[in-house]
Amino acid sequence: MRLRRAARVILVGAPGVGKGTQSERLLSRFPQLSAISSGDLLRHNVKNRTPLGIKVEKTMKTGGLVPDDMILRLITNELSQRGWLSGGRPSFMTLASATSSDATSAMDAAPDSSIPGIDTNPNAGASLSNQASEDPSASFLLDGFPRTAVQAERLDDIVPINWVVSLQTPFEVVMERISSRWVHEPSGRVYNTTFNAPKVPRRDDITGEPLVQRADDSEEVYKARFQKFRETSEPLLEHYAKKGVLWEVHGLSSDEISPQLFQEFERRFL
Repeated sequence: MRLRRAARVILVGAPGVGKGTQSERLLSRFPQLSAISSGDLLRHNVKNRTPLGIKVEKTMKTGGLVPDDMILRLITNELSQRGWLSGGRPSFMTLASATSSDATSAMDAAPDSSIPGIDTNPNAGASLSNQASEDPSASFLLDGFPRTAVQAERLDDIVPINWVVSLQTPFEVVMERISSRWVHEPSGRVYNTTFNAPKVPRRDDITGEPLVQRADDSEEVYKARFQKFRETSEPLLEHYAKKGVLWEVHGLSSDEISPQLFQEFERRFL
């Protein structure tokens, strides 16, 4: 299926609503759609010892949050390297363009504002927003960013997102789904007593070892996570609603939501 224009997509949903499942299904059904994960970009930079990766690693090791500026630089760099932002001349490095020794020397010799790969100018990406490619090959599903309205405003200066999907499943349904989840910790295999039950209750199908429930799957912990999500997501969704790119989809299960998601994607981009 050939897209007629670039799709720049974000999925927003509460923990446990099935955002990961819908992302995988979209990417599988529409091959022109690429996955861009801010977490993957961070890990790539750390692994390849780029100046930005070294800076981020230090922040993460001390328990700090990676600043929005750094995430935006990563995303801008990735889009530029793929040729999806035209006309801009970013002053930062490719994801793997520095050796460890070169990066360390740069870190020791210069302040953040002059280190290749780190641009602390808050308006650095502004000139790129109206130069985002509309070629269908420049289609992506962005994961992990933005999570707040402030981050969304900053992202607008780099690349205009043209479809934001709000996944809506009743709290009680998600809570039941999470409370029914059991995990085999050594392998990471996940079971659910309502739709993917183990052959023997509370035992792993492969090893027969006991299954456990994660501590953060408790009702108390989930309620706190859900409330925090609502506090940050409501302004984020309002931001995109004002832009005219927000679309809500309701369903009790991933299988109920997916056909609606596919149909709307095809209506907008095929």
